[in-house]
Amino acid sequence: MLGIPRAGRRRSAAALVAAATLSAFTLTSAPAQAAPPAAAAVDAPTQTYIVQTSDAPAATYNGGVAGLAPTRVAAGAKLDSASKNVKAYRQHLAQSKNRVLDRAGVNSSKVKYDYTLVFAGFSAELTAAEADRLKKTPGVANVWKNEIVHSETFTTPAFVGLDGKSGAWRKEFGSPERAGEGMIIGVIDSGFWPENPSFGPLPTPRKDQKTIDAKWNGTCVAGVERPVTCNNKVIGARWYASGNISRANPGEFDSPRDYYGHGSHTASTAGGNHNVTATINGAVAGVISGMAPAARLSIYKVLYANAAGTQSTGNSVDIVAAIDQAVADGVDVINYSIGDNNDGFGAVEFAFLNAANAGVFVATSAGNAGPGASTVDNGMPWTTTVAAGTHDRSSTKTLTLGNGQVFQGVGTGPAAVSAPVVDARTSGAAGSTELLAAQCVSTPPQLDPAKVAGKIVLCERGNNARVDKSLAVKNAGGVGMIQFNPTANTLNADYHAVPSIHVDQAAGAAVKAYIAAGGTPTATISAASNAKVRAPVVATFSSRGPGPSSGGDLIKPDIMAPGVDVVAATGPESHNGNLWDTNSGTSMASPHIAGIGALILAKHPNWSPMMVKSALMTTAGVVDNEGKPIQDESDASNANPLEMGAGQVAAKDAFDPGLVYDSGITQWLQYSCGIGVHLSSGGEDVCDSVGTVDPSDFNNPTLAVGDLAGKQTLTRTVTNVSKLPALYLPTVQAPPGFKVDVSPKLIALLPGRKQTFKVTITRTTGAFGEWSFGSLRWRDLLGHDVRSAIAVRPVPAAVPLEAGGSGASGQTALRVTAGYAGTLTAAGNGLQAATVDQWTLAVNQTATVTATVPAGTKLARFATFDADYPAGTDIDITVFRQNANGTLTQVGQSAGGTSEESVTVTEAGTYVAAVVLFAAAGPVDVKHHRWAVPAGNAGNLTVTPASQQVTLAGAATVTAAWSGLTPGQRYLGVLEYTDGTTTVGSTNLLVVA
Repeated sequence: MLGIPRAGRRRSAAALVAAATLSAFTLTSAPAQAAPPAAAAVDAPTQTYIVQTSDAPAATYNGGVAGLAPTRVAAGAKLDSASKNVKAYRQHLAQSKNRVLDRAGVNSSKVKYDYTLVFAGFSAELTAAEADRLKKTPGVANVWKNEIVHSETFTTPAFVGLDGKSGAWRKEFGSPERAGEGMIIGVIDSGFWPENPSFGPLPTPRKDQKTIDAKWNGTCVAGVERPVTCNNKVIGARWYASGNISRANPGEFDSPRDYYGHGSHTASTAGGNHNVTATINGAVAGVISGMAPAARLSIYKVLYANAAGTQSTGNSVDIVAAIDQAVADGVDVINYSIGDNNDGFGAVEFAFLNAANAGVFVATSAGNAGPGASTVDNGMPWTTTVAAGTHDRSSTKTLTLGNGQVFQGVGTGPAAVSAPVVDARTSGAAGSTELLAAQCVSTPPQLDPAKVAGKIVLCERGNNARVDKSLAVKNAGGVGMIQFNPTANTLNADYHAVPSIHVDQAAGAAVKAYIAAGGTPTATISAASNAKVRAPVVATFSSRGPGPSSGGDLIKPDIMAPGVDVVAATGPESHNGNLWDTNSGTSMASPHIAGIGALILAKHPNWSPMMVKSALMTTAGVVDNEGKPIQDESDASNANPLEMGAGQVAAKDAFDPGLVYDSGITQWLQYSCGIGVHLSSGGEDVCDSVGTVDPSDFNNPTLAVGDLAGKQTLTRTVTNVSKLPALYLPTVQAPPGFKVDVSPKLIALLPGRKQTFKVTITRTTGAFGEWSFGSLRWRDLLGHDVRSAIAVRPVPAAVPLEAGGSGASGQTALRVTAGYAGTLTAAGNGLQAATVDQWTLAVNQTATVTATVPAGTKLARFATFDADYPAGTDIDITVFRQNANGTLTQVGQSAGGTSEESVTVTEAGTYVAAVVLFAAAGPVDVKHHRWAVPAGNAGNLTVTPASQQVTLAGAATVTAAWSGLTPGQRYLGVLEYTDGTTTVGSTNLLVVA
């Protein structure tokens, strides 16, 4: 069995910097010493957990259980969930589940879902005490609390190379009507609207019907509220709604029917019918098609609208169940336009690992948290992570002010005649806030009809849906809307309730100044004009790499596809009665790749998911439709691989890539070990059996090093997937400031054969800490051009970030790799003994402590340790910075599944640490450790040698020795390394005396 460590409940990475207030916690006291509770702990209310047993799921079971044959599939094959062997093994997993429930004393009626194919285990509604007992039960690998996730919210087929005389639909399949035959796309999202023509029945008879019947094991679950029906287009539908999530919004349906509209949009983009006329607000928006119009769809509803109707959310327990069922049903592709703002490893990622191993291609959205660095979501290498770009059709409008100023923007529909213009910020209704008025929120009404009626209103983007703003204007009697971006962002041609234009930050500021100048300001909005524009451009909102989990050694996102103003099906109940609408987000980009992936699998049914991914990436484009480098919308600079991955998808070239970079479960596990995720097999660390690989050496179609210390050699293996022998020569565009060498200089391959090559990257003048980008291209005489992006960030020294030791005296040797030639100095700060706060806490009880971090502090840390508690104890720490006005901002959180928790800060200030006992058998004496390590040596730490000479990429040893420590205490220090003048790295040293 492949299990993950007890990583517990993953928290959103975005939450680490989100504003928060202390009222989010149930505080026992503010002082460092909390009064012990008067009574014994009472079990907390039940919560939903995912429990992983120590068995392998069917997708990776390789034998070992007496009487049960292996069910793991060979490379390039798909798991047959209906086979005799799989059915027998699933029965074994059911027995394993019952055994662990019996051992833990948990009633089987608490089980919500059984997971067997891509994940071995179950989800259940448990008290904290029951979850704790299961954690300690033999046969259980992991227990996670349910995680909340969310959606990541003109025709594009021609733009991505599908439509037209030379497009892939005709070239590879003969016509759009046959593109994707034999493929089933699973869409895990918010459901579908069955009456939409994009999901209407396909013409019969179907040439691929026998192929579909042979693999399809699913069904159509109609549901309770507004039941759905299926047909030969949407052949399956299911819905999952644990924890009453479907009840948050009264309009939602307990069925696969889509209220929010997100799932209809993604499903129709991936595999909606061809040549469907879309109308929005009564106007024809265009003729649309899914990427794989002849593919079948299977819908798995896991997302439900929130109370405000502004987002759809779901539970990880439902999502794992949906992934498991999709593989059982026989899907070929899964689209997952969902995220949690975290690129780390959890139950969902583990399920996708096994789905990919079962032969399913998985496309995921990169997230909408851009343009900041390291915001990318869904960062594991066995999925294809998709960034969002613009497409080449824009609906433009012109804004003319009464003072003669003219601005260009985007919009749809008719013109607004010249009318007085007012600023929504100063046009609020009685009781409204200035911000909600400025944002033109419709419910409850924020605009004053007396100030708005008959006028064009300037509305600020943000908070509510863009189309909600024009609705607020209409409801207040306004005749037009100017929507502006308060910060850099995309411009979106939405379908509004009144004639509208969307303009950028500069235009918005000019309009605002014009209104504020007084007089009788007026404005005129022109009618829309469709135009072909320069594209693609990386959307501002699209999340960027590098992915934190890989340290920048794996480029994410993988690829880019259209994700701005995409017209597709939606749910009319939340879209003003429309069956179609425009949406923007990486959610819209991901199904483009899912659909194109299905087309490639239809043409190459024996290809593995990673071969499909490689084909897409190595043929992606890096120039726009004007032949210029693709740009980043946020700053108008040339886009780089951390923003767009390999580049813009070019579907027509991906069917014959020449070479592919393939990988399978062994490599994925080695990668996991390389990023510090230690999985288990039968209770043993799988890293001991499969080994580990530096993430830079994972066989990805891109090349990346996030911490290059002078020089590093990367290894890759390619496979010839063409039908002819081929001879390839490399062409390198070295990243500025680096030298790149490739060996061998020539690759000669027969069809189906593999070749390993090495790429050595050496820093010459590259600036430390700055990314630099280039490419490697393998070209043959048959026209193949296999491109790999290169991304490298040099560091002056590669040093251990953390080191440890034990005993009142002792030493540890640290390896340092220099990124330069010259002098390396090393000195120690500390060691400082911890201040220990002690509380007796009951389950779900929280204590807080306020700590001051003085100026000049090298490192401050808040921590608890497993060694201080009985097995099964789960403690979480959240740290807030106290602002000058007394409010609190969350700056860090450590919330794993054990008591080994730590939050580190480096800036001076006042901090509040909130420590919660999340799970335990009863009240626990909690010991919270904190340090603020000052500059300078405390006299108990010696670092040698103090100075030594180093060579470029050469290894050096630094020894830290300590003495005179008080037994039983924990000490923290910081080792600093310099080149004689400038700090080049540091190591945090924790010693348990």
